[in-house]
Amino acid sequence: MSKFAHLTKRFVLSLVPSQVQEIERQWVHSVLSPSEFDLWNKMMTQDRQHSVLVGRRFVKYRPTSSPAEIAGALLHDVGKSAAHLGTLTRVVATLVGPRTCRFRQYHDHEAIGAVMLRSIGSDEITVSMVEGSCIGELRDALDRADDI
Repeated sequence: MSKFAHLTKRFVLSLVPSQVQEIERQWVHSVLSPSEFDLWNKMMTQDRQHSVLVGRRFVKYRPTSSPAEIAGALLHDVGKSAAHLGTLTRVVATLVGPRTCRFRQYHDHEAIGAVMLRSIGSDEITVSMVEGSCIGELRDALDRADDI
């Protein structure tokens, strides 16, 4: 799927954000450390919903995943929370680029997310997935899972 198609689909899904179902929330809680779960809970509703979709798809593509790998899939967008941008402002940030501090934070969400996770002691595998430095089958599975 093209980057534009991916972003368009994410935008449409974000227009009607629904709360994460309790069974999915419990699954996320069982995978993440308490500190990671706290960060996950600070994500926007639509980002948490997207996170669950990506996490479930990731496990489907890579059924032997470790908890650290699943955490990486669940938290791959955690850095976006630092920018504090709503859905429409994210669209603008995507279209105009990193022209303001908050837009730059949004565009740098992978590096910011990695810093956030390192600061709470997350596994280096989780961090590498969030910062986009993982390679091989792990990267392929994450990319496929995130192609929503």
